[in-house]
Amino acid sequence: MARKKIDLSKIHGRIQFVRSFPDYKVKVVDHFPDLKVKQVTHFPNKPGLWKIVNSFPDYKIQIVNSFPDFKIKYVKHFPGVK
Repeated sequence: MARKKIDLSKIHGRIQFVRSFPDYKVKVVDHFPDLKVKQVTHFPNKPGLWKIVNSFPDYKIQIVNSFPDFKIKYVKHFPGVK
């Protein structure tokens, strides 16, 4: 059965990195990301803006090397869906 396509424009807000039971599995890449991510401390209210937290996340993310749900690249400018 094919997996439903993820709406990456909704992946923003409070992000918690976990080792198990993630909402999404993500691979960090240097080229050809699905989502460009900028880490922020305030107002993570647009696609690609992530505030890293330890509790009460909007999404739980697990960093993996293979079989990711999508790929990200950390950027300083112009975050969002590629």
